[in-house]
Amino acid sequence: MNIYRTNYCGLVDESLDQKEIKLAGWIENIRDHGGVIFLDLRDEKGTVQLVSNDDSIFNGLTKESTISVTGVVRMRNEEDYNNRIKTGKVEVLVDKIEVLGKSKNNLPFEIMTSTNVSEETRLKYRYLDLRNEKVHNMVKFRSELLKYLRNKMDSLEFTEIQTPIITASSPEGARDFIIPSRKFKGKFYALPQAPQQYKQLLMCSGFDKYYQIAPCFRDEDTRADRALEFYQLDFEMAFATEEDVYKVGEEIFYDTFTKFGNKTVSERPFRRISFKEAMAKYGTDKPDLRNPLEIIDLSEVFTESEFKPFKGVTVKGIKVDNLATKSNSWFNEVVDYAKTIGMPGIGYISILEDMSFKGPIDKFLTEEDKKSLIEKADLKENSVLFFIADRNTKLATKNAGLIRTHLGEKAELIDKNRYEFCIVNNFPMFEYKEEDKKYDFCHNPFSMPIGGIKAYENTNLEDIEAYQFDFVCNGNEMASGAVRNHDLECLEKGFSAVGYDKEVVKERFGALYNAFQFGAPPHAGMAPGFERMIMLLKDETNLREVITFPTSASGEDKLMGSPSNVDEKQLREVHIKIRN
Repeated sequence: MNIYRTNYCGLVDESLDQKEIKLAGWIENIRDHGGVIFLDLRDEKGTVQLVSNDDSIFNGLTKESTISVTGVVRMRNEEDYNNRIKTGKVEVLVDKIEVLGKSKNNLPFEIMTSTNVSEETRLKYRYLDLRNEKVHNMVKFRSELLKYLRNKMDSLEFTEIQTPIITASSPEGARDFIIPSRKFKGKFYALPQAPQQYKQLLMCSGFDKYYQIAPCFRDEDTRADRALEFYQLDFEMAFATEEDVYKVGEEIFYDTFTKFGNKTVSERPFRRISFKEAMAKYGTDKPDLRNPLEIIDLSEVFTESEFKPFKGVTVKGIKVDNLATKSNSWFNEVVDYAKTIGMPGIGYISILEDMSFKGPIDKFLTEEDKKSLIEKADLKENSVLFFIADRNTKLATKNAGLIRTHLGEKAELIDKNRYEFCIVNNFPMFEYKEEDKKYDFCHNPFSMPIGGIKAYENTNLEDIEAYQFDFVCNGNEMASGAVRNHDLECLEKGFSAVGYDKEVVKERFGALYNAFQFGAPPHAGMAPGFERMIMLLKDETNLREVITFPTSASGEDKLMGSPSNVDEKQLREVHIKIRN
């Protein structure tokens, strides 16, 4: 203990009755009850009530000032107990107060209700916002979870190794933060999007199992679940298969969510779903399996249909049982939601007790259509079948996924008391980028294609799948991983397919290119998102709520004032000129 206190405010209890103690903390509240002054003093452990009959002893004090207090603990009268706080049976009769740090009278917001003010104000005064118990405890939880994950990885015999923060720019799927070099004119460093190449180099260096809590930086637009800077539990294993990584990932997620969560965790092994199955059944590569609804492809039913909106296009269906008795306004709200995601509306039919059809598009369906729909969608009385159609198959699939989620929520079909994990695997190695009129890597360029180099005997790049996988929970991508491509010839083939020749690969990925020529082991790994884990465990929907010093929604640091201007001298030192 230091000289400012002998006890913590939140730990003062009956055992200290009639004992003199010294406390230090922040003034949370001051109340004048006419001759008797009460003051609530707060530190990280909690709050305790101070009391004095001497008005002058509290004179000039302001809320949120820091003080050191000497006084005697005494029991409150039983009728005055405060059961809302741990120290509610006692109070401290003040003898002496020392002001350590005086606060302004006008606070930008009340500390205990800071989460109710605008985010920009909270972030500008983040040091005040962090005094709020809920916000403060989130940071404490981060620390607790971090400690647990480190112990978990140590128990699995992984070696913690830090990799560089200042590195080389690398095309890994997102935009780099770049740093101009002072010493090497016209050249740039970059902040790592992930320690991807370094961890693969560690496998080539003879380390069997590596991990770190890795900071990652991506110059992308922020959103509720994405920040400019974030952390991931990055790990890699030498001489490992996909299944080896699955087992470690399952243990990490199952044990962590069982210990820290308050919901049922899906049993291991987690369900495996291929990318193709996920898109076909759920319309997304991060399906929420708590939602029992599945998407059905109904395109064949309408191949010869006279109903123009469905004829010759991709038609997806979603059947929801026990829904036909809902009001027209209920269905109108679904139609309105469909319009918000860019659909012109949404068609649906209800199945009545006699298995007859009712709904806006009933009159456009032939008897043959109805018979086919009953068989294809397994329709029953009181079912409702929703239709999502578009000439663009990918758009129809995406919209069907969004409608599935909306219906699951609106019909209250989702069990909110479960953490439902799955592993989505066999992602496509390549995808065609319409805006660039060329193929690009779908996920990680360093993933091994299924079948190795023989996969490139297939002339259709979209048919090549990768040993690439995501761990998904409740509709959230929790981790990405892969078996890495350690075969140099195979790696060159992959980059060649997206327009990078051998010389470009050698230049952009020289370290890996050279390392793979000296006996590279097969290796695989993954990287659970640290903040994503906290979000689910704490039922938060905004990533910024689980970061200690986040940027704003626009990417500005309201607290420190970045991005900021730098003076001409600094610009000249790094050979930079600002264009008008």
